[in-house]
Amino acid sequence: MIQVKADDAWLETQFVWDGRLGIPLPRFVVPWDEMDAEKRAAVVERWEAVRGRIPDAIMAREADIRRMLDDMFEEEDFGRCCSLNGEIAEAASVIHDLQIWYRTQQDLEEEDIKRHG
Repeated sequence: MIQVKADDAWLETQFVWDGRLGIPLPRFVVPWDEMDAEKRAAVVERWEAVRGRIPDAIMAREADIRRMLDDMFEEEDFGRCCSLNGEIAEAASVIHDLQIWYRTQQDLEEEDIKRHG
């Protein structure tokens, strides 16, 4: 693991909590190209920690979907079925977005390698 010396307060400003996804997302105050190597390393290390929690978040949403599908199968009220269907669609959308963010790390590293390799 990389030893990071970047200021923790600065590092926190580079991420913002996304309540919908349940994870902090990168929000660079300073453009990536303008960060020095130490700050980039700190951002990558922080992102790896966040990224490592994404599979568990996806599995939790999948469990929610299975529960809602079971509820919908048993539900007799059409309005409630429509509501459950909407909740399922939103949970599936969150899973999709989490999967996109999970793949984002590779892009950051590849860009950095191309510029400095």
